[in-house]
Amino acid sequence: MSRRQNAASRRERWILALVTAFWLLPTGALAQDADPVLRAMKDELARSRQLRIVSLDAPYFIEYRVEDVNVFSVDAMLGALVSSQQMVLRVPTVKVRVGDYLFDNTNHLYSDAYTGSRYDPDHLPLENDYRAFRQVLWLATDRAYKTAEEAIARKRSSLKNMNVTEQLPDFSKAAPVQAVEPIVRRNPVDEALWKDRTVKLSAIFDGYPQVLSSGIELQTSLASDYIVNSEGTTLRVSEDLAYMRVRAYGLAPDGTTVRDAAVFQAFEPNELPVEAELRRGVTEVAGNIVALAQAPTGEAYDGPVLFEARAAAQLFGQLLGDNLKITRKPIADPGRTAPHVQSELENRVGSRILPEWMDVVDDPTQADWRGHTLLGHYEYDMEGVAPKPLALVEKGVLKTFLLTRTPVVKGFDVSNGRARMPGNFGDRAPGFGNMFVRASETVPAADMKKKLIELCRQRNKPYGMLVRKIDYPSAASVDEFRRLATAAAQSGGNTRVVSEPLLLYRVYPDGREELVRSMRFRGLSTRSFKDIIAASDENYVFDFIDSNAPLALMGAGTFVTTASVIAPSVLFDELEFEPIHEDVPKPPIVPAPPLSGSQRAESGGRKGVTLPNGRGSEAY
Repeated sequence: MSRRQNAASRRERWILALVTAFWLLPTGALAQDADPVLRAMKDELARSRQLRIVSLDAPYFIEYRVEDVNVFSVDAMLGALVSSQQMVLRVPTVKVRVGDYLFDNTNHLYSDAYTGSRYDPDHLPLENDYRAFRQVLWLATDRAYKTAEEAIARKRSSLKNMNVTEQLPDFSKAAPVQAVEPIVRRNPVDEALWKDRTVKLSAIFDGYPQVLSSGIELQTSLASDYIVNSEGTTLRVSEDLAYMRVRAYGLAPDGTTVRDAAVFQAFEPNELPVEAELRRGVTEVAGNIVALAQAPTGEAYDGPVLFEARAAAQLFGQLLGDNLKITRKPIADPGRTAPHVQSELENRVGSRILPEWMDVVDDPTQADWRGHTLLGHYEYDMEGVAPKPLALVEKGVLKTFLLTRTPVVKGFDVSNGRARMPGNFGDRAPGFGNMFVRASETVPAADMKKKLIELCRQRNKPYGMLVRKIDYPSAASVDEFRRLATAAAQSGGNTRVVSEPLLLYRVYPDGREELVRSMRFRGLSTRSFKDIIAASDENYVFDFIDSNAPLALMGAGTFVTTASVIAPSVLFDELEFEPIHEDVPKPPIVPAPPLSGSQRAESGGRKGVTLPNGRGSEAY
């Protein structure tokens, strides 16, 4: 996992460390040498530069990466503790590239495949044993080198049977950086406090018998991330994250499952919302489940659609953000299909994809916005490249992509510091940090709903549609995702699956809202963005945990990073929805067992349940 700390905290740690270094150490170099992990990485790298096998390709790039992480987690449900654990891990990753920058062992279907025996362990020792670190890194380098030699041989073999007229370079050069942040000992997480708080919050669902399944998980991760490579880069930075994830599921009378989720995240535990705010968020999820279970099934719709700011930020983050993460299709043997989903925007640089009055900028250098800490802030990406503000869309026209050091499109062959996650086939995967969606022509936020109603009157529509929340990152199960992917392929022909709307409302001419359920987008793609006809003058900050799983499925990715989207409400001239028609099991014959105090809470809870507005406290 990978985390970023906020700029203020980082500055404080730098000041403290500089004062300590002034009094205790003669030079900064000695401080680096005092870290046995960093010293072992640098010394083993110096020795690994001599790797050679006669008649085979020599290494031209070697990278050592270590994540030193302390994780504390708590799971609770219905006021009972399910699990609690603390883990301390030191996870090494070694990458070896053989050949040269133009042609190496990556970008092949089997670039990461190794057929030999593995002798290196998955983790470094927890004790600061310099010699043990060297041993693990040596064994890992041996395996990575042999894997690279096998991969480049397979790649050459595949290309012999292919008619290739032009091939992009496999890797781009980047200037080395030196940034060794001091490790400042932090106060340990108050485990008793957070364990008690998580259990108490999970008991809220006890008052909502309509919620059949629920759970709350808390996780804090305090980490130091090390990177050393043969080009001269040396990094040691803090990578911290704390989050509380709330999930709940219910059952409609016809047997359809309804769900909702909420995630609260921050760089450190003491930056999470106060308990009262967490309680409001959990109660809102429970209320949403009750409302969704009672809501009618929606009907097919084609017409104006309003996305409130939170839903709009979710939509931009998923549909636009994911399509800006272009990746390279791997080489495979002729006739063999390589797993690769092409971006909808890959060949559209210079084309208009948004209204002319809209711009999109990714700026990971910005640590906060109007007093709100941005989770997408970072100083260096996974390849040691420092990001700069990047204009992705200017006046509606697509200008560039989120790029790593792996060239993917001709003319875009240099990294812009957006390598955020591990990728496939020997490469890193791109991602954005803080994505700002800006509109130069705006409508007062309070008038957006009026504009939707007026548009429906002009079209003789009995009602319009309002999206208040999208299932992104998705709380769906893997099986649900597979069904969603199949349905999307059959109905819309999209290359990428789009999350379902969670809170979707019919808006009638008198302004009345009616929640509907069991609906999905039809034919929604990046081309739909050109149908935006209005944007609000208020923006929403949507912080979320991104991953390498489809739809950023909660708990499904092997690696996570943080991102933020700042966007206004947007009104689409025309979008389509279709009802979800799936075979569902009959509702249970026997009701669920009674919960403690549920009879009393059920009556009180029902009096307090209203249709959710979902506007949250982060609207600006």
